[in-house]
Amino acid sequence: MRLSLLFSLAMVAVASGCSGDKAGPADAQPAASPAKEAAASSRRHDENSFAEPDRVRITDLALDLKLDFDQKQLAGTATYTLDWTDPKATQLVLDTRELTIQKVEGQADGTWAPLQFALADADPVFGSKLTIESPQRNPQVRVTYHTAPTASGLQWLEPSMTEGKQLPFMFSQSQAIHARSWVPLQDTPSVRFTYSATVNTRPDVMVLMSADNDPAAVRDGQYTFKMPQPIPSYLLAIAAGDLVFKPISARSGVWAEPAMVDRATAEFADTEQMIVATEQLYGPYRWERYDMLVLPPSFPFGGMENPRLSFITPTVIVGDKSLVSLIAHELAHSWSGNLVTNASWKDIWLNEGFTTYVQGRITESLYGEEMANMERQIDQAGLKADLVGMSPANQALVLPPLGERDPDEALSEVAYVKGAWFLQFLEQRFGREVFDPFLRGWFDDHAFQSADSDQFIAYLKKNLLPKNPNAVREDELDAWLNQPGIPAFAPTAQSRTFSNVDTARIAWRGSAQLPNPQISSEWGTQAWVHFLEGMGATLKPEQLAQLDAAYKFSGTGNGEIAMRWYPLALRSGYLEARPAAGEFIERVGRRKLIMPIYEELVKTPDGLAFAREVFERARPGYHPITTASVEAVLAKASAAAVPEAPPAPAPAEVPVQPQAEQPPQQ
Repeated sequence: MRLSLLFSLAMVAVASGCSGDKAGPADAQPAASPAKEAAASSRRHDENSFAEPDRVRITDLALDLKLDFDQKQLAGTATYTLDWTDPKATQLVLDTRELTIQKVEGQADGTWAPLQFALADADPVFGSKLTIESPQRNPQVRVTYHTAPTASGLQWLEPSMTEGKQLPFMFSQSQAIHARSWVPLQDTPSVRFTYSATVNTRPDVMVLMSADNDPAAVRDGQYTFKMPQPIPSYLLAIAAGDLVFKPISARSGVWAEPAMVDRATAEFADTEQMIVATEQLYGPYRWERYDMLVLPPSFPFGGMENPRLSFITPTVIVGDKSLVSLIAHELAHSWSGNLVTNASWKDIWLNEGFTTYVQGRITESLYGEEMANMERQIDQAGLKADLVGMSPANQALVLPPLGERDPDEALSEVAYVKGAWFLQFLEQRFGREVFDPFLRGWFDDHAFQSADSDQFIAYLKKNLLPKNPNAVREDELDAWLNQPGIPAFAPTAQSRTFSNVDTARIAWRGSAQLPNPQISSEWGTQAWVHFLEGMGATLKPEQLAQLDAAYKFSGTGNGEIAMRWYPLALRSGYLEARPAAGEFIERVGRRKLIMPIYEELVKTPDGLAFAREVFERARPGYHPITTASVEAVLAKASAAAVPEAPPAPAPAEVPVQPQAEQPPQQ
């Protein structure tokens, strides 16, 4: 998944559901968070899940669901094939959030029989622990359930919120721990399972999943899927809407609404070349197809690496392929993340840092070293800015246990950029002729497994460091992995293009002479981003008016430029840009792009009022994750704007004493 500054989301889950015969040992469980459960025995322990995979583990999931747009609900059954690894275990513990559990059954000798179960009170972050009694250690267990309309992992869009305005749309977002809001699961990346699904819905919409979607599938309201490769729960995905397919190559193509599919296919035309380039570096693509689903603008992230079907924001479709590094990122996850997965969210850098590194290698292979260096330099500068004010503990790659924190809080640019920077450091010290085979070996040796930082460090010390014992010192490894900040010896990306951009910006700041059009006409998104990021905190309104008249920044369709232009304009008092800023954040729901604008608006009373107005119009089209982020910013700003209440006057019947000899009332 590619995103920027994430905001924590505390989802209040309402526990519901009961069993007619749920008396017994599993009854009446109090609310508890996973962090309060038994202490971790190793770094692999996932404190963000109630599941107990060291006792029993799901190996296969079979879903039979009805998708109801009117009720905003998924309802049906989830059937689990189980591996009882602990001979004493007789309970299956699952993660849920806002699910209604109607009944639970166990299969033995070909027949199904009711099982006792209990659903604990809801933890505000982790949801409700579902404990199922299975005295016979059933090889299969089936749960009948339905979701809530407010499920944090699902978004339901009215037709008016889509590109075509004709049919409703629904899509999931399971990472990090939102899968439990639409399927009861062992919702931890340490558990991988195969799955199949049957989904029934209205016949005029197409349903897709992170599975074997058939490009030639016919809309008939009945769809079946199979995912033969084992995946973790956060890669479970579903979408439904007015979707059509257009191929890019024999194994890749685009699903999108009819009005979007041609534009998207043209923008992503290099996808097959990306697959081939990555295979040459890191081995074969092991998921058969690589398709992309372009979602409505409300999708809260840049992309989500659901296997076989990456979910993609439409905000990267700008007509010049300048933002297709996001496709390289989501594709790279097919090796780092999907193939080799972090065992818990405290080791998210094993997913995102490796993926960002591989993304850079793909970009370099297709678009040249200079393009890759521009993107690395932007990332590195952004990370340094993010580290200001960040707690030292959150700046390490190898995070301590997350405890009761929402795992979304662990996902910062540290995992992405510092993780990739560390791998670039290793590449520099050992050379690509040594480092590339090492990284491919990591993917090959841990394919379809979940791993932790201890495993990677052990693999590094066994398979890379001995290749040149003098290349990296122990204290240098420690600085990257366990210490805050960026090591002073880190290799820094340098772009030749950005040097020219800096020169043009400095000249304009001194003379008000805009860059020569022959020069600036060659700039792509990355150059304009660097141009704006170097402007400082504020400019004079007349300077912004000059830039706006020349380059039409206000109203731009390029989100990377918009997220930098509008905050600069708002900070500088260039109010002419505010209507266009409002239109942008009302239309787009991608958090990386809109949150900097909201954060700038709320700094003034009239800006806060404007932000509230825009949010009320935008709210129906925002994803629940985006809604929670904006609400938090508005609430914080509103609280800060409330003046301190004056002291209450003394009651009339009590004589008021002279105050001259006493300190003033505070």
